[in-house]
Amino acid sequence: MDATRRKLIVAIIVTTLMALIVVIADLASGGRPDPPALRAAATLLDGTWRFHAGDDPRWADPDMDDTGWEVMDMTAPPGSHDGDVGLPDYVDGWMAHGHPGYRGYAWYRRAVTVPAGSTAWDILGPTLVEDGYELYWNGQRLGGSGKLGPAPRLVGTRPLRFALPAGAAGTRGVLAVRAYMLPASAISATGGGMHSAPILAPRPIAAALHRVQWQRTIAGYIVDVIEPIAMLALIGLALACGSRSRRRGFLIFAGIALALAAARRLDNAIVSWTDLQDLTTYAWLASVLWVPTITAWLLAWNRWCLRPWRSIDVLTVALAMAGTVGAMTHSASWTSGSRLGAIALFVVIAARMLRHGPLRILSLLTLASIMAGLFGGELLDPIGVPGIWFPFGIGVSRTQYVYALAIPLLALLIVRTLAPGTDRRMSDSVG
Repeated sequence: MDATRRKLIVAIIVTTLMALIVVIADLASGGRPDPPALRAAATLLDGTWRFHAGDDPRWADPDMDDTGWEVMDMTAPPGSHDGDVGLPDYVDGWMAHGHPGYRGYAWYRRAVTVPAGSTAWDILGPTLVEDGYELYWNGQRLGGSGKLGPAPRLVGTRPLRFALPAGAAGTRGVLAVRAYMLPASAISATGGGMHSAPILAPRPIAAALHRVQWQRTIAGYIVDVIEPIAMLALIGLALACGSRSRRRGFLIFAGIALALAAARRLDNAIVSWTDLQDLTTYAWLASVLWVPTITAWLLAWNRWCLRPWRSIDVLTVALAMAGTVGAMTHSASWTSGSRLGAIALFVVIAARMLRHGPLRILSLLTLASIMAGLFGGELLDPIGVPGIWFPFGIGVSRTQYVYALAIPLLALLIVRTLAPGTDRRMSDSVG
């Protein structure tokens, strides 16, 4: 191995360790419980709420008689959290409270007494709602997550802080939450509406709690930012090595696959941290992007051996067409057939690599890790591998763990494809 490849491998190892340290530090920081002093000065508005499915703007009116509404307990079991990020004070949604399968609008109401004093008061909105909400105080809209109305535009729920009107201190008012669940949202036994109660807090305390909530939310998706950055870096490495590599075809299609995978992973952070993308677009991309990603990986690995099989390319395109039909028509049979067919092609390619391919151990390990990331449901669910873990109390998905292994392996594989005698030229390129 020449000096350039040794330097690149050392750089890959060092960069991987640095990224791991950053992620662990952020998970540890974001996973800490809310500071007891802050929570003691705030009031979690759990307990009994009034609930009504449907929608009527008059239900925000504090004088509206809601005694005929259902009663819903928003008290979370001790230590409860959601199954994704690890958000605390998690409660089951309306589907677990007598409304299985219901999607659409619903309202929550409860009376709130604001302590007396000269301090301004804020409401910290619920950090998890399916899929959006508006918050009202005595009939006045304070704000919300997304845009409700005749043409709702829903975005990911994130920590939000709303100022109560001046003079609210020392009064008793009605807090109303108008929630909306998209018709296309997945149905679960515990889904629908608010999954955490709002918090009432004096302004300095509210601001501090809001920062803590954001630290937890950022930690929940930090891997979805770090890994796409690493994937883009891999594309840059592939471009730098392309003209000197013995596997140019592999690098071209691997670069396309990495770009698609990076877009898919980064999408999670975009929809969870910002309003740039609505949930409908996010769901559509999630249901479609896997098709070109798998296609690009199949075309890439078929070119790992110097003579790609044309039959595999043809079958790959056919499976891509079937997967597209399945994604566009929401056909489980077409989708499942496409994915299982792709797994079969990957197995054929792996067998061919085992017999004739270079760098057998490294290439097969890399291929196996990528397959685990692409086909977790088909390959890992049957053997009981959990879909998510909670190190430091923050959810890290199985796919994120798999890519954390696949990315450095692929980087090492790209470096090892360099032809001998490229030391001087690659040094000039890296410099």
